Amino acid sequence: MPPMGDPRVRRPRTALGALAATLAVAMSALAGCASGDGHEDGSGKPAAVRLPPKGAGFDYQIGGAYPPPKGVRVVSRDRSDSPAPGLYNICYVNAFQAQPAERSSWPADLLLRDGRGGPVIDEDWDEPLLDIRTPAKRERVAKRVNGWIDGCADKGFDAVEPDNYDSYTRSDGLLTPDDATAFMALLSRHAHARHLAIAQKNTAELAARRERAGLDFAVTEECGQYDECGVYAEAFDDRVVDIEYTDRGLDAARAHWGGRLSIVRRDRDVSTPGSAAYVRAVR
Repeated sequence: MPPMGDPRVRRPRTALGALAATLAVAMSALAGCASGDGHEDGSGKPAAVRLPPKGAGFDYQIGGAYPPPKGVRVVSRDRSDSPAPGLYNICYVNAFQAQPAERSSWPADLLLRDGRGGPVIDEDWDEPLLDIRTPAKRERVAKRVNGWIDGCADKGFDAVEPDNYDSYTRSDGLLTPDDATAFMALLSRHAHARHLAIAQKNTAELAARRERAGLDFAVTEECGQYDECGVYAEAFDDRVVDIEYTDRGLDAARAHWGGRLSIVRRDRDVSTPGSAAYVRAVR
């Protein structure tokens, strides 16, 4: 059985980085209005893909499924779990890195290597980065991840949340934003073919590439805490679900975006009810 997912709480961009991302999103939106590629049906989404409702009650359950609290309409769960009946369900997939329990099952040449031949590791989670530098390798990695996306579709999820889009920032310069965008586009095409919406996970600096990457909405961690919610709200027309891990972050997100985005406060372990660490609040 695939290992459980886990939250990716990263050091955020600076305020200047968020401002630059906002400007990039605005410029991209103007360019998109002028050009248009015929990919979408005029409503801003691929045909036959159901998008999450805006500003709906949300719960983040990637640490383990449990009955959703009252008022929840959108829930995100690990791909090893099943959807919550009657709700909008997002399927968590670790797409850009190999989880420790799965490391040995990846071909050695698909793990990103440094100049000495050693794997490049995300030290926070002890996860090797996947090598998506060439079209051929991207296709091979996508074939496996798309198999997981198939599992999400077969279970009845509505959308998929590919984590670690920002892994290029931890690659010591070996991966680029273009590599990440090209790989995400492969996942998006497959998800859409299976009638799944696909989320951008964090990575505000690439929000302006939403259309190029084929992304439909955003799943963010601590956009209130670090004043990034506006970047995602503009890029995705308020289709944003946000997880805050502090009361301060929740208060900031609710104060500025409470009527527009889906926001929840969770504990950093994303634990289940009954655990001493469990926290969930919406205020």
